[in-house]
Amino acid sequence: MIMNRLARALDDRLRLSPITRRALAKVFPDHWAFMLGELALYSFVALILTGVYLTFFFDASSADRVYHGSYAPLDGSTTSAAYASVVRLSWDVRAGLLIRQTHHWASLIFVAAIVLHLARIFFTGAFRKPRELNWLIGVTMLTLALANGFTGYSMPDDLLSGLGLRIITSVVESIPLVGTWLAALALGGEFPSDAMIPRMFVTHVLLVPAVLVALISLHLGIVVRQKHTQFPGPGRTEHNVVGSRLWPSYTLRSLALFAWVLAVLFALGGLAQINPVWLYGPFEPAQSTSPAQPDWYVAWGDGALRLFPPWEFRIGGYLVPAPFFPGVVLGGLAFLALYVWPFAERLGTRDRRPHHLLDRPRDHPVRIGVGVAALTFFAVLVVAAGDDVLARLLGVPVYDLLYLFRVLVLALPILTGAVAFLTARALRGGDATSLGDLTRADLRRAGRPSHRPSVRDDEPEIPAPDRPGERIELWPEGEVWRWRYRDEARRLVLTVNRVAVSEEEAVEAARLAYPGVDRVVVPGPPPPRPPGPVRAALRRWGRAAAAGSLLVAALVERRRDRRRQREGDEADPVEKVDAAPRGGEPT
Repeated sequence: MIMNRLARALDDRLRLSPITRRALAKVFPDHWAFMLGELALYSFVALILTGVYLTFFFDASSADRVYHGSYAPLDGSTTSAAYASVVRLSWDVRAGLLIRQTHHWASLIFVAAIVLHLARIFFTGAFRKPRELNWLIGVTMLTLALANGFTGYSMPDDLLSGLGLRIITSVVESIPLVGTWLAALALGGEFPSDAMIPRMFVTHVLLVPAVLVALISLHLGIVVRQKHTQFPGPGRTEHNVVGSRLWPSYTLRSLALFAWVLAVLFALGGLAQINPVWLYGPFEPAQSTSPAQPDWYVAWGDGALRLFPPWEFRIGGYLVPAPFFPGVVLGGLAFLALYVWPFAERLGTRDRRPHHLLDRPRDHPVRIGVGVAALTFFAVLVVAAGDDVLARLLGVPVYDLLYLFRVLVLALPILTGAVAFLTARALRGGDATSLGDLTRADLRRAGRPSHRPSVRDDEPEIPAPDRPGERIELWPEGEVWRWRYRDEARRLVLTVNRVAVSEEEAVEAARLAYPGVDRVVVPGPPPPRPPGPVRAALRRWGRAAAAGSLLVAALVERRRDRRRQREGDEADPVEKVDAAPRGGEPT
């Protein structure tokens, strides 16, 4: 009762009930891919919660301290205050190691969720008008997450993180003219300086998190204001959203995801060891450790530094060192491409119309080819960052792996991009609904040049009857009806998974999903599509394996029966007596 009175009093003064009702009635799609953004959000919440706890015990100072604690190998050693506080936090503070490892795991999952979320947006075209601003915000958040993760990784002042900080400092110093000045500005002097840990601490716990909170709030506000995107389907148009309301369905599902994220993160923090700084020892500029690999989200930079040839040259008397191209140019071009992609695609396709329905990746082969090639390129760089570990495990010279990765980083992205491009064209141009349904004819057709018309920015939305080749096809399937949308001009076929109980219901669902397509065709049951080579081979192998297993089982069972009969005869011998007919005497 008290809460109701407070709510009514607050509403009488602020008039929040209409806004609240509209917000709670907002509809969100039910597809699982839309939860990737929330996975990143809840990982960020876990980072804040665990990070606040860690700040109570971390000493952000480079001053000398004598460590006294439960870790005997370092007891009595003189280290930096930052390193001593981290070791003490891990060994002597109640739940300190659990919180520190959970914080580290949360940072890894946070960046991974952002990358997956951006990949989903990229491959489905969710960055198109009017959502270019949200795409730019997402790329900026990825940049800040990488920077904040690296500063948090470097603050413990252990030997491994100090070596990584030395590498990134050298990369910054390789920038001609301003590199040395930028490094000194960031670290407060030459590396290693007394001010670098306090500056990283302020950046890690105050500046970057504040900007991330502001960007996340702006990102969510834009999503609420513009409404959510959705995949094409029955009843889904450019002007509505089909799914669950914010309250209570979507809220309960989102809170369940939050609980699962916390449970998994704390389980990893308690069961999976990560970054044991007490084993690495304190940072000493004259020492190094091998193998030394950073976290996965910056390992691509380490891999690029290892693979790039040691080329150096001078421009106007200024030296351009070897780390400049793999360390500065490569990362700068990658993020520049992410920032300009929405505008470059709009310029190439001349499509300036707003889009609220997402694309299937197969509908844009160029986009999926470029995306797969880029992901393959950076994946090879991440693996190349551990070439010394792989050389030791495989027992091969590290330089042989180095040359192999130099070939793979150039050839493999081209190969995977081309395969993704041709596969997408084959799926878009044919009737196949999955990779297993593709045939050689589909792949050969995909290799031929196509003349798909581009959408001009000044082209009006004309009705479907004026665009020949578009139609709705319906057919009965037993006691239900199915339908699909076909566009011959764009070689686009969208088959609906949901069935209708009658022809009228199927027609109504089709016209609701595609209101401009008035031409409804009932061609009868479509002929069954012949299975693709992969599916046909799997069927043959499955049948052969099943027949062989049945034959082997029958032979084994027959052998067991004979063995049991032989053992029974040997254990219980029976005297054979010829019996006379009933009533007579035995012979």
